[in-house]
Amino acid sequence: MRIDIISIFPEIFEPTLGSSMLGIARDNGAVTFAVHDLRDWAEGKHRTTDDYPFGGGHGMVMKPEPFFAAVEAVTALDEAPATIVLMCPQGRRLDQRLVEDLAGTERLIILCGRYEGVDERVRSLVDIEVSVGDYVLTGGELPAMILVDAVTRLQPGVLASETATQEESFSWGLLEYPQYTRPSSFKGMDVPGVLLSGDHARVDRWRRAEAIRRTVERRPDLLESAQLSDEERLLAENLLGEHDPEGERP
Repeated sequence: MRIDIISIFPEIFEPTLGSSMLGIARDNGAVTFAVHDLRDWAEGKHRTTDDYPFGGGHGMVMKPEPFFAAVEAVTALDEAPATIVLMCPQGRRLDQRLVEDLAGTERLIILCGRYEGVDERVRSLVDIEVSVGDYVLTGGELPAMILVDAVTRLQPGVLASETATQEESFSWGLLEYPQYTRPSSFKGMDVPGVLLSGDHARVDRWRRAEAIRRTVERRPDLLESAQLSDEERLLAENLLGEHDPEGERP
């Protein structure tokens, strides 16, 4: 997979892209990262990428010309078809399903806005707008890093275990079950005995039940679309009743 990022602050990406799992993925060829300075396509002595908004108002708006020129040039760097993403608080909320969809593409080109946003005409270049949450950041660079991390870890050969992502939070539509490691007893807190039993079937059932319990307690909204058997759905309903004895639902 190839991921191109276009930003006016390209220098902030290398510490992330070159470290830990992302650095390993890049080194072993699972993913190719390329970060481009939007100012390379800006005109004028000062390579200006923003201007005052028509109609008045506070702040600055990112100009369309550099984005159009950048997308054209960056798209031409590789023959693989690209999905163009704009990191934007107005976009579709990033969730695991969207991550999986984007991870299945051959190539991403990610555009990072700044200031009060991008000129509306830039959106005509974009296949999808993506938001990482209902809050406002100073720019699209940090959201882009989140997207890159989430997508990269799903590429073949990146994680040590091919099944590792199947049991994580949101992969079943549930939060992940509790995890423990050595020591088995610490400050009066003991690891559940089932995890020390060596009975893998019991462990699997316990983990599944605990994932449901944790989801009921923390994110009951996920249950509606979670992949549950009839027995598990009944367990979830019973836990909801215990958690919300008056029958109220979020």
